[in-house]
Amino acid sequence: MPTIRSYAFWGNWTLRHPFTVLSMIIMFGILAGHYAADHLRIDTDTSKLIAPDAPFQQYRRLSEQAFSQDLSTLLLVVESDTPELTKSASRRLLGLLSNNRDHFHSAYIPDDNVFFRQNGLLYLDTDELQALSNNLSIAQPFIGRIAQEPDLAGFFSIFEDALKATDKEATDKAQVVPVDLASLADKIASVLHKTINGEKALLSWESLIAEKRRHSNKAFIIVSPKLDHSHIRPAESAIEAIRKAAADIQDPGLPVVKVWVTGEVGLEDDELAGISTGTFTASVFSVVLVLFILLVAYRSILLTVATLLTLTLGMVFCGAFAAIAVTELNLISIAFAVSNIGLGVEYAIHFCLRYRDNLNDDVDKEQALRDTFMTVGPSLLLAAGTTSIGLYAFMPTDYKGVAELGLLAGTSLFICLLITLVTMPALLKILPAPGKFRPEENRHLVSDLSKKLAALPIRYAKPISVATLVVALISIVLALNVKTDFNPIDLRDPGTESVIAFKKLMEDEETTPLTLDVLAKDGNSAKILQQKLSTLGSVGKTISLFDLQPTDQDEKLFLIEDLGLMLGPQVQHFPQLKTDVDPAPGITHLVETIDKQLPQKTNVQDRASLTRLKKELQEILVQLDEGQQPSRTIFIEKIQTALLSTLPQVMKELSASLEARKISLDDLPPDIRNRWLSKDGLYRVQIFPKKDLNDLTNLKEFITEVQSVAPETTGLPIIYWESMKVVVDAFQEAIVIALVAITLVLLAIRRSVIDTILIMATLILAGLFTMASAVLTHTPINFANIIALPLLLGLGVDNGIHMLVRLRHSLSDSEEQNIYQSSTARAIFYGALTTSSSFGGLAFSPHAGISSMGLIITIGIFWIMVCTFIILPALSKLVLTHKEGN
Repeated sequence: MPTIRSYAFWGNWTLRHPFTVLSMIIMFGILAGHYAADHLRIDTDTSKLIAPDAPFQQYRRLSEQAFSQDLSTLLLVVESDTPELTKSASRRLLGLLSNNRDHFHSAYIPDDNVFFRQNGLLYLDTDELQALSNNLSIAQPFIGRIAQEPDLAGFFSIFEDALKATDKEATDKAQVVPVDLASLADKIASVLHKTINGEKALLSWESLIAEKRRHSNKAFIIVSPKLDHSHIRPAESAIEAIRKAAADIQDPGLPVVKVWVTGEVGLEDDELAGISTGTFTASVFSVVLVLFILLVAYRSILLTVATLLTLTLGMVFCGAFAAIAVTELNLISIAFAVSNIGLGVEYAIHFCLRYRDNLNDDVDKEQALRDTFMTVGPSLLLAAGTTSIGLYAFMPTDYKGVAELGLLAGTSLFICLLITLVTMPALLKILPAPGKFRPEENRHLVSDLSKKLAALPIRYAKPISVATLVVALISIVLALNVKTDFNPIDLRDPGTESVIAFKKLMEDEETTPLTLDVLAKDGNSAKILQQKLSTLGSVGKTISLFDLQPTDQDEKLFLIEDLGLMLGPQVQHFPQLKTDVDPAPGITHLVETIDKQLPQKTNVQDRASLTRLKKELQEILVQLDEGQQPSRTIFIEKIQTALLSTLPQVMKELSASLEARKISLDDLPPDIRNRWLSKDGLYRVQIFPKKDLNDLTNLKEFITEVQSVAPETTGLPIIYWESMKVVVDAFQEAIVIALVAITLVLLAIRRSVIDTILIMATLILAGLFTMASAVLTHTPINFANIIALPLLLGLGVDNGIHMLVRLRHSLSDSEEQNIYQSSTARAIFYGALTTSSSFGGLAFSPHAGISSMGLIITIGIFWIMVCTFIILPALSKLVLTHKEGN
């Protein structure tokens, strides 16, 4: 045939001109490497990975265009022990980031600015504002006295008077301290205990004065970073700048302020860091393990070197193809580099093992190479074709990330095969022939064991087939219980800062990022939409521009005015703290008063609280007596800072809030207004869930109900849900395509329905066992590992073909043969080892998605080997023997 003659001519020419062939391939390899380095880029935009043209993606882009200020942002969660420290630290951090124009476009705190500081009381419910007013009226005597004596002595004297006062006196004269005495004693004792023992603590006066209000120790800063998409981590420089700024705001005399970096960009950055680290680690692991496997398989350093050189050239040309075909690798298609290590080296293993067997049969070197080239090439072309089917099966789907992976990895198989058939014969022609090694000698223990094992599937075909049937039935039951997890957060490393912070936010319905957004064309439509949404059982609340205009303003302003008159100038002109030179006398008097009052206290909790406070006060006196200047002064300052330093800030903010004025929507600052009303006149309505969206049932209910009212809704829950449906559909479509294509290829190649059924049966069994193993190992199917089954179909079919051909020869031969010691079987075995090693390294990645993909593929390859070496021989013995008997 012309094709065979052309192939033979090519091989003969290569063997006659090895230096010319190698020179040409190296020259083209250098050009390919330069082209890949100059043109191949990485696109880290995950929004393009799944159905970029689907309606839900279009709604997302429309929302992002209307409110672009929240596009590609970092969410900083500032957290400390007290609300006051959190506020001051977040404001200092905001100032540093706003002034850093090299790394950030903008930064803002959503609920903390001049407008909200002045008018924040108007956004309280009327009942809540009335309760706050009552609390402050109770606290007014305390505020008045501490304003006159803003030091430790004044504070301790106030506490002493409160302790001396009877319940009737406290009622008649107004309460001396703003909270329950026992509760205050507990809080003071706790702060003093930490301070005395070298820890840093603050007493929160905001929480004490308005204890019934909800106080958060968290603040949020929205940061728009400048991204560099030419790097694997576009936000790396911006996040490093945030880390530096977070270190700069720490006050050595105050508790530590934690700054968590999360949000869309923060999550992606941690994911990219994990992927790059995990992929590098997996690649190193794969190369080392593959090198070891090659040395074991070949027993030759020269053959190992030739294989690695061939693999390197293949990777270079595959990189050039990627630069031409897709230009930009995405976060999924970049995995084709890892797959090529295992899949590409398999061809070299087949070639070298056949070459080694020919040499062992006393064939001269050139003839051994020529025979190897003529026999291995066509079979490897078949292997590449069948393996690529599972990869190409994803190309027609909407899962763009995997579709590109399928194109690159599938085509790379043929590129690696071509490079192997060009480079390997030329290399081996130049290199010295390896020494003879006869693994089949009967005296070798391994060979004897191999021969016995090879006979087992044939000898016990019926028991193995029955056992396979039982295990298959059990696997079907298990596979029906396989779990799916398409929450992208669960795919990321749970130990990273961004994931920890994100999950903490999800625990609070007020801060959860899993909200939905819908755009209304005008104000009236937005109001009607909110009314409809509020009736849905799955909706907790909605927010729009109209919620930023406080209700009942006249009544609230009246309460605020009364509050200002009651508090008077004491709040408006609250003094700075004065350092107490010697607080010991005041502390001594307070301890003496506690001793007198303890016998009179009948409440067990009151006695315990005062006893604890007395102990800490006595410890302060001991340290004051033992301390020498200037350490004594420093210790006094630490105590005063811990107890009173937040009070001036609270008074200042309270004074500012008493200046509230009646506001309309037109009075809202532009930066606040623009977050809810776009330049094009679109109104944004944000929808909060009522239930926990970690439950897939709740997620589906929330999305379905909201979409029944507003079909063009977008947000993270919809992105997750719709992406899940796209991936599942893509998976089902790819499986069908792969099964049909593989069946047709098998029928065309084998021209036998029985052979096709045998091979397909083992493939389906391997897939079934893999799904059952996923259930047993508690590995849910997710965005990453869902590509395993179609890939495993491609990996398994060529092994089945090679083994079935070998079995037909063995079963038709009157003399029993050791099928495990043939070069084909050994090549299948070592090829599977190299493939599993390349993907197995991914199982150790900190990225949960990549790790699960490595685990599933490794498990799948194990079952493919079991089906190929045990189940297929047993089934073939039964079926083919029965056919011949008929």
